[in-house]
Amino acid sequence: MANTESGSMKNKLVTLIGGGGFVGRYAVRALLVAGARVRVAQRDPRHAWFLRTQGGLGQTQFVAADVTRPDTIARAVAGSDVVVNLVGAFGATMERVQVGGARVVAEAAARAGAGALVHVSAIGADPAAASNYGRTKGEGEAAVRDAFATATILRPSTVFGREDQFLNRFAGMIAALPVVPVLAAETRFQPVFAGDVGEAIAVTAADPASFGGRTLELGGPDVMTMMAIHRYLADEIDRSPSLVALPDIAGSLLASLPGAPISRDQWLMLQQDNVVRGDDGFAALGIAPTPVAAVAPEWLVRFRKQGRFGRRSREQAA
Repeated sequence: MANTESGSMKNKLVTLIGGGGFVGRYAVRALLVAGARVRVAQRDPRHAWFLRTQGGLGQTQFVAADVTRPDTIARAVAGSDVVVNLVGAFGATMERVQVGGARVVAEAAARAGAGALVHVSAIGADPAAASNYGRTKGEGEAAVRDAFATATILRPSTVFGREDQFLNRFAGMIAALPVVPVLAAETRFQPVFAGDVGEAIAVTAADPASFGGRTLELGGPDVMTMMAIHRYLADEIDRSPSLVALPDIAGSLLASLPGAPISRDQWLMLQQDNVVRGDDGFAALGIAPTPVAAVAPEWLVRFRKQGRFGRRSREQAA
């Protein structure tokens, strides 16, 4: 395993495309700890200014860039030792962002002479996938390989963390509703902590000789069905709604309705387990992945009826 604290990243310039996003902020922190200089590139860099306090004086830079505009990406990656692409999309822009944008970043990194490229994809990426999301992620990986053969591709499972739209979304539903419908109740997930993904990015960026050209899948230590995730959340936030597994035919119909809370493409994604099947990235990187229960209670507390006091009172009474 590469040691990012050994000095190998000291003063190296790492440009993160989309570095102010959910996973990006964790990658930025890991790279700053490793001693790298970090350039955060995104459409509106003001949204990433909160990261300025994470590093030392002059250790962070912010530039405007858009993966659908090659000239902005070329300027953003100029002079970079490492480029990290974190940009993804749902909906109508998937093709432009996850295929075209991935190609733009990889070609720009190659022209700029970057020593390493880390491309963050997703488990389920496959040009033959039924969902547009999985297909465009797979085609994006192929475009990256064509332009930058030694790129490292990381495929995380569903990422969780304080700012996520996964555990927080379901916890909010459980806190608000007496009956919670559960789609794809038996589909399995391997939730991966955003901090661990950030560390994986830092480690692979520091050691392209070991990890360049590889595709590593990242999954946490917990393999949970969708229903098990809902049950865990209900217990953690002291709620007891009725959790009702929707039949597939009902879920498919719901996803086809205008204004539904889930799109048809998301429904297709839920038909496949989201677990590690290829190279176990964390094992290769020497990183011990974080269990959900080790960190999630820190922020899930806000969904309890009486916050921290509710859980503490219940435990003391027992």
